[in-house]
Amino acid sequence: MTEYGAFIFDSVGCTGTAIILITYFLNQCTLITTANLSYSILNLVGAIMILISLMSTWNLASVIMEIFWIAISIFGVFRWFRMTATSR
Repeated sequence: MTEYGAFIFDSVGCTGTAIILITYFLNQCTLITTANLSYSILNLVGAIMILISLMSTWNLASVIMEIFWIAISIFGVFRWFRMTATSR
C-alpha cells in the first residue's frame, strides 16, 4: 500500500475514533442519552469507520471489538424504531 493510501485509512480510523469519543463525552455531559437514535447512529458510523481503517493494518482483537460495536449499535437503532413505533 502506498503512503497516501495508508494515510487515508488512518484518517478514516481517526475520524471514527473521534466520533465515538465525542459521542461518549456528550453522553457523560447529559447532552445526549443512550435512548437517543443519534447515540446509536454515531456509534455505528464511528465503528464502521474504524473497521474500514483496520483493512490496511489488520488487528484481530480490534476487528472483533468493532464487529460487536457495530452489532450493538444496530441493535440500538432497531430498539429505538421499535420503541417509537409502539409509543404511537
